[in-house]
Amino acid sequence: MPSLFIMLPTLDEEKALSDVYNRIPFSKLNKMGYDCRVVIVDGGSNDDTLEIARGFDCEIIEQWGEGKGAGIRQAFKLFLEKKDDVLVMLDSDGTYHPEEIPNLILAIPENGIAIGDRLHGNLASDAMTSKNWIGNQLLTWLAVVLHGKAISDLCSGFWAFSRKAIEDLKLNSMRFEIEAEMYTSCAYNNIPITHVPISYSKRVGKAKLGSVKDGTSIARKLIIRRIFPVPHEERE
Repeated sequence: MPSLFIMLPTLDEEKALSDVYNRIPFSKLNKMGYDCRVVIVDGGSNDDTLEIARGFDCEIIEQWGEGKGAGIRQAFKLFLEKKDDVLVMLDSDGTYHPEEIPNLILAIPENGIAIGDRLHGNLASDAMTSKNWIGNQLLTWLAVVLHGKAISDLCSGFWAFSRKAIEDLKLNSMRFEIEAEMYTSCAYNNIPITHVPISYSKRVGKAKLGSVKDGTSIARKLIIRRIFPVPHEERE
C-alpha cells in the first residue's frame, strides 16, 4: 500500500485547524489505496494550536527555524526519511478544501508536482482582497517571464508531490517565498508541473501574508534564482 504524507503548516490556527483536519477524506484516500500520515508543522504558535493538534492522530514538528519555508523543508526531510510515496501540503487556515486532496493526487504527473490553482477554480468572492489578487497575478507573470515554465497560481499553498520531485527540489527559503522557490527549482530541474482548479474560501482568523514586504520577498527570490538557479549550499 503506498503511503501518503499530509503536511499541515500552522501558525496560530486554533480557530481553523480542527475543521481542516476533520475534513481530510481519510476513508476515500484509503479506498484509493493510501496509508495516510498527517504531520502538523508548527511555526511557533502562541495560541492553542499545539494543544488542539495533540488531540489528533498525527505527528507534530515544532520546527527548528522561524518561517513557513523552514518548516516545510524540515517536513520534506522527514518525508524522505520515512520513505513515504506522496506528499500533499495545504495551509491550515480554512482557505483550502481538504476534500480536494484526492483530485491533486490523481493529477500528479510522473515524477512531478500538482499545484492547486485558485484563480481558475472556485474562488469565493470574499476569499482574496483585490491587492492580493493583483499581487499574485504580477508575481506569477514575473515568475514565467524570468524562468520560462508555465504556472497559473504562484502563491498557492496547496501542492501535491511525487517522491522523486521532492528528492530533486533544491531549496533554502525560510519564509513565505518557499512556493516561489519550489517553482524555480521545478524550472531548473525539469520537474513536471500540472495545475488543478481548486476551491478557495475566506481564511479563518488574521491573515499572515499579503503585505508589500511579503510580495517584495517573493519577487526577490524569483530574481535571485534567475541569477543563481541553485541555492548556495546545494552547489558543488
